[in-house]
Amino acid sequence: MIAGAAALGALALAAYSQRPPARAAADTVIVNAKIHTVEAAKPEAQALAISGERISAVGSREEINAWIGPQTKVIDAHGASVLPGFNDAHTHFADGGQLLSQVQLGYAVTREEFTRRVAAYAQGLKKGEWVLGGGWDHEKFPGATMPTREWIDGVTGDHPAWLDRYDGHMGLANSAALKLAGVDRNTPDPPGGVILRDADGNPTGALKDAAAGLVENVIPPPSEEQLTAAIRAGLDEARRCGLTSLQDITHAPEMRVYQKLMLAGQLTVRVYGITPIQAYKEPAGAGIAAGFGNDWIRTGALKGFADGSLGSTTALFFEPYNDAPNTRGLFNAMMLPEGRMLQMAQPADAAGLQIAVHAIGDRAIHEVLSIYEEVARRNGPGPARGRRWRIEHVQHLRPSDYDTFARLGVIASMQPYHAIDDGRWAEKRIGHERAKSSYAWRSLLDHHARLAFGTDWPVAPLDPILGLYAAVTRATLDGKNPSGWIPEQKITLAEAIEAYTLGSAYAEFTDEQKGSLTPGKLADVVILDTDLFAVAPEKIKDAKVAATIVGGKTVYSRQ
Repeated sequence: MIAGAAALGALALAAYSQRPPARAAADTVIVNAKIHTVEAAKPEAQALAISGERISAVGSREEINAWIGPQTKVIDAHGASVLPGFNDAHTHFADGGQLLSQVQLGYAVTREEFTRRVAAYAQGLKKGEWVLGGGWDHEKFPGATMPTREWIDGVTGDHPAWLDRYDGHMGLANSAALKLAGVDRNTPDPPGGVILRDADGNPTGALKDAAAGLVENVIPPPSEEQLTAAIRAGLDEARRCGLTSLQDITHAPEMRVYQKLMLAGQLTVRVYGITPIQAYKEPAGAGIAAGFGNDWIRTGALKGFADGSLGSTTALFFEPYNDAPNTRGLFNAMMLPEGRMLQMAQPADAAGLQIAVHAIGDRAIHEVLSIYEEVARRNGPGPARGRRWRIEHVQHLRPSDYDTFARLGVIASMQPYHAIDDGRWAEKRIGHERAKSSYAWRSLLDHHARLAFGTDWPVAPLDPILGLYAAVTRATLDGKNPSGWIPEQKITLAEAIEAYTLGSAYAEFTDEQKGSLTPGKLADVVILDTDLFAVAPEKIKDAKVAATIVGGKTVYSRQ
């Protein structure tokens, strides 16, 4: 009898150890869910519990029932997907927020519509205010006509105007803006930039890359009040899109706004600030290394540029453009003179800062990989956790460089929506053969490279679900590639989700704190309105966010 009682007692203790005592009841429990955890040891579950800011348990409905107490909030997911909160690995967040209230040219497909939208915006401005905004894409205009200042001079008058191309590597200035910037027929092209000119040598108003800086440098910077309004507008978008973290290509004024919002309890997304590499001495001198900060705001990464963009024919290639055989693209001014980027990257790396360099064309990507290799040779193995170097965009690379990403541990920080956008016309620029290794997600993964996904907002929509759709289908926006543009580079939905969650967390040194639905990690969760794994790939884009949870708090509910 004693032995039997002991056995029964042991069984009771074992059962008790599998469920929390009453005092440990969770604050929130999500049930009736199709949970994709992005956790290799337990990839799927039906329910999860949240206590405070962290995940306390993930499992079956029966297992999680033990976490429900009188005060527990129970959320029914109605059989829909529950995922780790999305982490956008590359945004220009304040720019995106500002653009929401500026002139919108992304839907303009004719000169007339372009001009009409600018005119309507200019009418609401006070004297001397700038006409700002953009998002235009000349590939949408009849004959892919490049806009000129004549398109807008008549409707902007004395208001200076600067309208970005959607990729951010070209813009259109009106005559008033060119005059303020001192740009005329005698102005030489700056290193790393091009001033487009008419047959008489006069500027057309279109300026590429470093040349755009001639006008951008005379635009008054936004006030803190304006930045705050822009970031608040961006946060509204982020919540609706299921974003719980973002990695922002940013500057000190924006970081101050994030801090003030955090202290006021109004920051609803976690921020990793990536600041300009030219100013590397400031964080290095202050002893800041990669990942400095707290769970809400962190920094220690530096952004550089190696080239421009494919759409502006400034992405740098080994071979000439098919439709512009007089150019192979441009080195960004940060790469000039030769060796300048290395001179910034080496001491920054030695100080423990993370380096992320924009590179789109195959030569630019190769050159950045070579710089990283030389930094490693000079500085040695680096910190125990790894450097986690990044290349931003990685759009058109040579197959011979796939292995180099894995060998050097370089993260491919990519934006899948760009593929279904640029895929409409990319082969006109670089031909089919080079396009085979464009947005090469499948090949990079097969060569054991790491992916981190983002949007480049406002270059592309902020919605991560559109990015998942793009990665899985590669169906271009013009409807001409329903089976996928370069379909052999598609990846699975699970791989795309991982790149948008755990992959992005790894890219900012937070993969032990977030990126998967694992007990002990931060309770950053997105609930969708459908089971993504149960719908056809072409239907993924129709899914919507039902709720966004950051640190255990519901910051957005569609209901």
